[in-house]
Amino acid sequence: METKNYTTVTEFIILGLTEDTTVSTILFIFFLGIYGVTLVGNVSIIMLIRNSPQLHTPMYLFLCHLAFVDIGYSSSVTPVMLMGFLREKTTVPVAGCVSQLCSVVTFGTAECFFLAAMAYDRYVAICSPLLYSTHMSPRICILLVGTSYLGGCANAWTFTACLLRLSFCGPNKVNHFFCDYSPLLKLSCFHDFASEIIPAITSGSIIVVTVLIIALSYVYILISILKMRSTEGRHKAFSTCSSHLTAVTLFYGTITFIYVMPKSSYSTEQNKVVSVFYTVVIPMLNPLIYSLRNKEVKEAMRKLMARHIGDSKII
Repeated sequence: METKNYTTVTEFIILGLTEDTTVSTILFIFFLGIYGVTLVGNVSIIMLIRNSPQLHTPMYLFLCHLAFVDIGYSSSVTPVMLMGFLREKTTVPVAGCVSQLCSVVTFGTAECFFLAAMAYDRYVAICSPLLYSTHMSPRICILLVGTSYLGGCANAWTFTACLLRLSFCGPNKVNHFFCDYSPLLKLSCFHDFASEIIPAITSGSIIVVTVLIIALSYVYILISILKMRSTEGRHKAFSTCSSHLTAVTLFYGTITFIYVMPKSSYSTEQNKVVSVFYTVVIPMLNPLIYSLRNKEVKEAMRKLMARHIGDSKII
């Protein structure tokens, strides 16, 4: 066999979204603002739920963890992206790239499971209200939360294991704004079919299973709502589901585009735009969706603010 001299890659160069310095400055300010809103919004949701006894229910337990996952999801990507806007060349060690990919997949997968758990919670609340305390007991809620994080870790382990099987000995420029799996796969000097197909199968299976849970839950919810004689009851049921449906549509629409559709059907630039939306923009939108379109959250926020204002007046 013919032997060749290969140089092992020790770091990757993240090309980012643009090389134009003026555009980079504008995008830095824009995404820094988005990241700030993401942190403030999701931390506020967590603190509001923790400090409001009326929100100590399974639905808001899942929402609290969803906010935590969104913080981790955005924080896995945005700081590196912001760094790329300020530097001519952003380099990340191979171990750092692996860690970033592992973190992104963990939080992204956990979000899928939490959205499915929230759909199941709405199904039980609307379709079997008398059995709600049994089907959504603290033990079951803890089990669902643990399964969500465990599923995220398991899927991340699959991606990481496949990435570590690859060898990088040529170009080290990642045509993306973070260490995503697909652009890293293109840089491998040894293309392994298993490393390409296994992550797609695991991600696709998780998406299919969680979407199926969500779809079936809402089919039964819709049937139950149509059977309701009270217009007020229908409106209340729809209002409790609208925020979740909006979040599900936004998240799954973009995540499916990236991890399920054939890679040949879209360009790298399209990949970047869609990736920005689901890793940076959606974590900012979720707290806004659940706070602006949820009467219970707005009422809890009003009571908490009134309590703080009252305490300040006493002082």
